[in-house]
Amino acid sequence: MARLNLQPTLIGRKPTHRLYRVLGDGKGAIWTPIGAAWPNKDGLGYSLQCDAIPLQGRLVLRAITEHDDAEAA
Repeated sequence: MARLNLQPTLIGRKPTHRLYRVLGDGKGAIWTPIGAAWPNKDGLGYSLQCDAIPLQGRLVLRAITEHDDAEAA
C-alpha cells in the first residue's frame, strides 16, 4: 500500500501559530517564544517546529495576530 505524504513543506511558508513556554500565572507570567506551527494539508493537525524544549512551565500554542507580528519587528 502506498503511503501518503501529508507533511506540508514548511520552507517558504509563514507559520500560523506561535509556540510559547509560559512560567507563572496572570499578569506576572513570563511568555517565551520557543517555536511555531503550521496546519497540515488535511486540516486535522499541525506540524510543530521547536527551537527549545522546556523542562519547566507549560506550553501554549497561540494563533499569530497582527499585534504579534508588530511586537516581533
